[in-house]
Amino acid sequence: MHTVVSGYSDRGYERLTKVFGRVWSGGLGGGALAVFDNGVPVVDIWCGNRDARGEQPWTESTAAVIYSASKGLSSIVIHRLADRGLIDYDNPVAEYWPDFAAEGKSDITVRQVLSHTAGLSALSGMSRSVHDALDHELMQRRLASSRRDELAGKPAYHALTIGWLLAGIAKHVTGKDMRTLYQDELCAPLGLTQLSLGTPRPPVQVADYVDPRRVFTAVARDNLLARGTRFPAALGGASCRALYMGPGTARMVATSPEKYLTGTQMPAANAISTARDLGRVYAALATDGRVGADRLLSAERVRMFDGERRWQRDRVIGLPMSWNLGFHRSPVPGLAPGFGHVGLSGCFGWADVNSGLSVGFVHNRLPSTLVGDLGAFLWLVPLALRGQRAARRLGGPGATATDMPVAS
Repeated sequence: MHTVVSGYSDRGYERLTKVFGRVWSGGLGGGALAVFDNGVPVVDIWCGNRDARGEQPWTESTAAVIYSASKGLSSIVIHRLADRGLIDYDNPVAEYWPDFAAEGKSDITVRQVLSHTAGLSALSGMSRSVHDALDHELMQRRLASSRRDELAGKPAYHALTIGWLLAGIAKHVTGKDMRTLYQDELCAPLGLTQLSLGTPRPPVQVADYVDPRRVFTAVARDNLLARGTRFPAALGGASCRALYMGPGTARMVATSPEKYLTGTQMPAANAISTARDLGRVYAALATDGRVGADRLLSAERVRMFDGERRWQRDRVIGLPMSWNLGFHRSPVPGLAPGFGHVGLSGCFGWADVNSGLSVGFVHNRLPSTLVGDLGAFLWLVPLALRGQRAARRLGGPGATATDMPVAS
């Protein structure tokens, strides 16, 4: 059996292309992968199917909901505003958003929000139903009027709340919602047409999500999440409280994103992108803030993202995490160098300043293989780095290929 990988890749990246093709050889959804070397595209490939029936092939303009990989993009919006002197990371959020000072939160800083230490990770109590969570303005108001929880000051993944917090800060600084800011602060500077917060622009097609082994659908049941919110933090309660939006949570996550996620603004979870556009954003973070002639951020700002390496156990995720200004490193130090953000399904954007390499990976398979899907960056990033070294041994870019058959 052969799987056809469409697109192109430079010489040296054959191993990466072959492994990528094998991922989709069983008809289990589809995806796309883009790699940039110092801002130059060296891999742009896609494979598999974009619909749940396995009948429609993934194409060059197929995009996917990237879940928590959205957080990296929403953080970059804040960094763009900071670059212009509109935001200081160490200023209190309430300086920009006065209502946020309620319930003793006047000292929480923007930096604490970006590092998941603001003590506002718990969604339960703020969202009584999925419909509440789909109303981004309502969620911003509830966060502003809420009190911090017992995990304040400790790393505790703000799985959904960080998106509304960043949107609230940005709205009070610019007067614009986060969907508009995605266009103004991410797409316009880099000339992107296949990236959006929620509803994409034609001809972009949003892939259906598939759960081929039904593991995720079985695990993410409302009754399990609701029961878990009553557990102590150490027994998984913190994780459930950060994820449970109310009745209908599992259905929203496990069904077609067109029905629930494309129409709202959930800046921590519903960005939609092709691998190419996601990789191009991170290409600016892997260099000096530019991609070719297009500048996204100042070189000084970008240098901040590859800062101090401190791994601490995250009270929600349960893994050692190194958070810095909205990005994270590999929970396994040294295995995938660089920083970025991975989403629920394993989609991710990644940058490595030492090599100048950036990677964008999107797909439509819910994490039925759990470790395999969520840890995709742990093997794709090293493979991309190996390809970069091979390409340089070969003397730079070579002939590209399209419609490549890959044995599976």
